[in-house]
Amino acid sequence: MATLMVQGTASGVGKSTLVLALCRIFTQDGLQVAPFKAQNLSERVYDLPDGRVLALSQALAAFACGMQPHPDMNPVLLRTGPNGADVVLDGVSIGSSANWDETVLREKLRVHAHRAYARLKGKYDIVVAEGAGSAVECNLREKDIVNMNFALHAQCPVLLLADISRGGVFASVYGTLELLAPEERKLV
Repeated sequence: MATLMVQGTASGVGKSTLVLALCRIFTQDGLQVAPFKAQNLSERVYDLPDGRVLALSQALAAFACGMQPHPDMNPVLLRTGPNGADVVLDGVSIGSSANWDETVLREKLRVHAHRAYARLKGKYDIVVAEGAGSAVECNLREKDIVNMNFALHAQCPVLLLADISRGGVFASVYGTLELLAPEERKLV
């Protein structure tokens, strides 16, 4: 029952692609594998037969594992809208984030994500988890449920991914590592 996490120095560095590839490789090696992204901000969704939704990237990773997608693979989905984000839990909208007290909502999402992860971890040989954006979104650190706070919860190793084609890759890797707390840096 292992977990491996992929985080990035920024958005768009290829985290979802690497997660999909790792899911496929581990599955081909005979392991029972599940993808997991605690929280995703995406308009690209996959419609499940029962009417629920999850982010398309987690659905594709599930297919790479040779299985049908399940909302536990993406327990929290935020879909942007004109009145705040539409909050989707277990594939079902619970309304706009604007209708919730931020502290109450954040705790609800964190607990919900941890429970979904625990269910997956109990069923599969390996969970391949994916972060969102940058591993060190300093302005969001206290609210984080998908990056280093999740890695600390899971006590899992983190692969840090960067995109050399953007330029400044060495500075982004160095800066990311330097901005991590010591206990977070030990996981990378």
